[in-house]
Amino acid sequence: MLNRRSRSGIFLELSLWILGTLVLSTLPARAQETVRREWRVDGVNRTGLLFIPPAAKKTPTPVVFVFHGHGGSSQNALNSFGMDKAWPNAISVHLQGLNTPGRLTDPEGKKTGWQSGPGEQQDRDLRLFDVVLDSLKREFTVDARRIHATGHSNGGGFTYLLWAERGEVLAAVGPSAAIGPRQGKGLKPKPLFHLLGENDPLVKPAWQEAMIAQVRKVNEAGEGKPWGFQGKATLYPGPGGNDLVVWRHQDGHKFPGRNAVEAMVTFFKDHPGK
Repeated sequence: MLNRRSRSGIFLELSLWILGTLVLSTLPARAQETVRREWRVDGVNRTGLLFIPPAAKKTPTPVVFVFHGHGGSSQNALNSFGMDKAWPNAISVHLQGLNTPGRLTDPEGKKTGWQSGPGEQQDRDLRLFDVVLDSLKREFTVDARRIHATGHSNGGGFTYLLWAERGEVLAAVGPSAAIGPRQGKGLKPKPLFHLLGENDPLVKPAWQEAMIAQVRKVNEAGEGKPWGFQGKATLYPGPGGNDLVVWRHQDGHKFPGRNAVEAMVTFFKDHPGK
């Protein structure tokens, strides 16, 4: 027979096991469906966090690439954008950047980031995008008309670079606190959702407004008018659905948060690829 101490130990272990089971069963969907993946790209191991909807194996599923800013991480992108909550039916991809010299800060490249222009860093990040997208298409049922990219600061700049260099596979893009190629070089008409902090001390609002003016020329977009969401956004309609929406906010060099992401998702849903 078990003595009292043995019975107490068994009861404690059983109680802990039941408690652990209950905790796991009540975790939010993100904790259960976010997985860490690794890819080998040109001899270098690259990593990322993927949020994968349960239906992604069989149902055509949108994909959103979310890029962190300079010095950030894939976990930062997952937490700050909350794309998994704003668009739970999409695969959201939060890749991890490598140490990269910054255009405005960190010239020695001691912090993580993304290439800023074509050919930089041997195009390692453009290659990463290619490899990851190809792997997603092999593993899941990707909706090829709904592949999108967004990012903040240096990640937003890389989003513009993807538009210029991989625009044929993207339906719409959503950079934040960023500028793209000068004179819109390499950009072809495409729906854009740009987030702009009017008190940004790093990526000056004037620089971003100049970028927006270039995109308006590329997209042949018309005059601005309010676009829902309590008047926080302005729509510049373009022919063929190549619209431009600008979400201006009062924060500095900061991602504006959940409401802006929900607006971006609405824009992405309204602008599938051709």
